[in-house]
Amino acid sequence: MTDVRFVKMQGNGNDFVIIDEFKKIKIKERRNFAIQACDRRFGIGADGVLFISKSSAADIKMELFQPDGSEAEMCGNGIRCLVTYAINSGYIPRGKVTVETKAGVLGVKAKTGSVVVDMGVPKFARCDIPAKGAEGHFIESMCGHVVSAVNTGVPHAVIFVDDLDIDILDVAPKIRFDPIFPQGTNVDFVKVDGNTLLVRTYERGVEFETLSCGTGAVASAVVANQMGLVGSVVKVKTRGGALKIILKDGRVFMEGPAEMVFKGIYQISAHKR
Repeated sequence: MTDVRFVKMQGNGNDFVIIDEFKKIKIKERRNFAIQACDRRFGIGADGVLFISKSSAADIKMELFQPDGSEAEMCGNGIRCLVTYAINSGYIPRGKVTVETKAGVLGVKAKTGSVVVDMGVPKFARCDIPAKGAEGHFIESMCGHVVSAVNTGVPHAVIFVDDLDIDILDVAPKIRFDPIFPQGTNVDFVKVDGNTLLVRTYERGVEFETLSCGTGAVASAVVANQMGLVGSVVKVKTRGGALKIILKDGRVFMEGPAEMVFKGIYQISAHKR
């Protein structure tokens, strides 16, 4: 049995276990650790495990393993949590910093009470999806919905609905696992309310609806903007809270909070489920 120190953080209810590799902690079996630690009844409980370490390309490095054991390219809410943790730990100063992720190096600005992430340029080109429309991001109707595909660090399928009171766990998995998405996809259901978007997201790797998804909020705002439904500054309301999305010069910026929930010691055991 091995004791591992951890910190639990959340960004709009999207919660993460943070393992600090600056402190010489090394988890050999990250996949199994994530499966165990993320379990909400037999483990700590989280939407993912964030590993923070030194980087040769940026100020800090982020790696994310999800509840199913898979590794994700990045996470919008997660990167805000990681940066907040790094500031509180004295690894980086408050202000402008860079974070290395599997989706590339991202610029981040930490302000008092919130973190702004430069999410980069959204990618619409997907040669494996039959495109329709001038922007090339619309795909064929799936499960009775028109789906827009965009990558905002991770792949997303955006669906606009008139009513968010729908059975996401019935519809979303069919789209998430459709062969048209070779790497799978997150699925966002979006309702437009003026210049505000109400969003519910089913997350790949979590295989369930989460209270908030940062990359999903960005994806929803980007597609809605291209369709002329919202402006360049958009408020996105998720079940866990609100995010501010800014579209500027082809890039997208996401602003939102991050907070520590608790810290503790987790015992890794071969007998854990």
